[in-house]
Amino acid sequence: MTLAGRTHAVTGKAWLDHEWSSELLPQDAQGWDWIGINLHDGGALMAFRMRGEKDSALWSAASYRPENGATQTFPHAAVEFQPLRHWRSPRTAINYPVAWRLRVGNRHLELHTLMPDQELDSRHSTGAIYWEGAVRVLENEREVGRGYLEMTGYGEKIRLG
Repeated sequence: MTLAGRTHAVTGKAWLDHEWSSELLPQDAQGWDWIGINLHDGGALMAFRMRGEKDSALWSAASYRPENGATQTFPHAAVEFQPLRHWRSPRTAINYPVAWRLRVGNRHLELHTLMPDQELDSRHSTGAIYWEGAVRVLENEREVGRGYLEMTGYGEKIRLG
């Protein structure tokens, strides 16, 4: 890394979030919940659900890639998001789930935010208010990974385009 003209050797972990589409959103969708997890055993898990009104799952899916294996995909029936605890933003009064139970196939995980206040207010740019940030992932009360959670549509219905 170069800082103020000096080069420094660094190590660590980083996260790259690249959105590949914001245009394919059903008209009855309120928002979405998305999680990307780097597992401590070298694997990775991604789960996603599109929410309608009253927290109903319109669509969901997941994929799991073990460290040295083929990616396995999971259909809607095999993926379930269940909120466990909420946090209310002092700025917008939006109520966000900040702890989740996530079922993907036979795996039962718990997601806990590293800190509850990770709300992004982008009304002056994209127009959306949403929550995205870092989470710990537990399985059988033991941390098995860290990840990134994104939640939209908890205040107003998400609008794209």
